[in-house]
Amino acid sequence: MGDKFQKLTVAAVHAASSFLDRDAGVGKTCRLIAEAATKGARLVVFPETFIPGYPFWIWTHTPSMGGKFFLELVANSVTIGSEATERIGATAREAGVHVVVGVSERDGGTLYNTLLYFSDNGSIIGRHRKLQPTVVERTVWGRGDGSDLRIVETPLGKLGGLICWEHSMDLARYALTSQGEQIHIAAWPAISALSHDPSSALFDDLTEAAARHHAAAGQCFVINAQSCIDAATIDRLGLKGRPEMIREGGGWSAIIGPTGRIIAGPHRDTETILVAEIDFAEIAMFKYVSDSAGHYARPDVLRLAVNYEPQRITEPLAEPQDNPATPPETGLAPKPH
Repeated sequence: MGDKFQKLTVAAVHAASSFLDRDAGVGKTCRLIAEAATKGARLVVFPETFIPGYPFWIWTHTPSMGGKFFLELVANSVTIGSEATERIGATAREAGVHVVVGVSERDGGTLYNTLLYFSDNGSIIGRHRKLQPTVVERTVWGRGDGSDLRIVETPLGKLGGLICWEHSMDLARYALTSQGEQIHIAAWPAISALSHDPSSALFDDLTEAAARHHAAAGQCFVINAQSCIDAATIDRLGLKGRPEMIREGGGWSAIIGPTGRIIAGPHRDTETILVAEIDFAEIAMFKYVSDSAGHYARPDVLRLAVNYEPQRITEPLAEPQDNPATPPETGLAPKPH
């Protein structure tokens, strides 16, 4: 039976960002892609906003104190189609792997918490902007829309992804499940090392519960990638010697099967690349129990409505005329001479 289903090796990167340094962050990303490829990985997944790092100051500093960091975040965020994405794409192509990396994306004057999907030919094939920034994240990031809540079709399978506390949005998770998601990307920051955050003590447990539940509820593999925090980030924030505010390490990364079984990991605190072989026969077998988008659904009782359209800030009232010198028809009778 297993020979009839695809098997492939996937990787979850557990590492600290090059904090507020886009160029160094792209370099580190490219090195880790190449390293994961030597381990046999065909899909490499990075944590939330790995480039240029998560804005921890939104939890530890006042808005006025954090303003200088925000300006650096803007300057070091990633623009799609820039040299940064070209370098990542070139590395993916050279390594022959698909890559999903979290970035702070800049589009016009707004930043977004974004997952970028790269194919093994180096092109960007998908993007997901976090639908709802969480609590004080709203001070730095805008909101995504339904156009990014789409499955990315690849030769490796149907990929989908959510960012951090989006995993509490059951309808967003089911929107991906309903499209036949097979490999789910779960990207998070190292909140467990952010001592000042009231949820930090429970964050690893919440992450594990969310990731394992989505795997079982959606009958898919979950690649859960969290970052960790290094001494350089703490120094940069001016919080050295303040363990009640932030500490080194953190994060909870794992690769999880469709039954909720942990295949690789979990891993915390230190940098590593988790690698595991996944077998799509496990999806088929568990859908025998419950196919949430098939025989176990009850659309006669429960049904999800999703708006997949991009939300535009302008909408033309009429198409441009072929001859701009000709006034548009008004439907009114001409005035008599």
